[in-house]
Amino acid sequence: MQQAMVNALQSVWADLVQQIGPAVESFLILLIAGALGGILGLERQVHGRWVGFRTHMTVAMGAAMFMLVGTKLAEKFMPDSTRVVQGIATGIGFIGAGTILKLTDKLEVKGLTTASSVWLAAAVGTACGMRLFGVAFSGTVLSVVVLAILRPIEKWMARFSERAR
Repeated sequence: MQQAMVNALQSVWADLVQQIGPAVESFLILLIAGALGGILGLERQVHGRWVGFRTHMTVAMGAAMFMLVGTKLAEKFMPDSTRVVQGIATGIGFIGAGTILKLTDKLEVKGLTTASSVWLAAAVGTACGMRLFGVAFSGTVLSVVVLAILRPIEKWMARFSERAR
């Protein structure tokens, strides 16, 4: 049933692209990537993290754009578009690394979850750029579950571990 749904969505997308043209398709892909990245960033923004709504949106849109351009390059010049994905994954690591800080001499590091959410926003954008919207949507939903819904459980576990000491 899931495969039938995916096939139906791909068919609808192909029909839509045929009617609207490639420029509008690219715009819609970037719009979807930005919206999904924004959903990830909204959770970070609400909790006052260093990297928020707009950054996640632009990371997702940038990754989607790299994939769109990389796909066109692969059609004309180089047969291996997987290098684009590798470049995105590596490059986004530099932005993520910038969000990780060691603020004191204690054994604590801040910003790892934010860095991983930026990395995930790039993955969501990459999936959109490859027209894998089911993957992008699923990744967004699951990451919101991890970032927002699991937060109270993580806090409870931290309190529980402090009591055990």
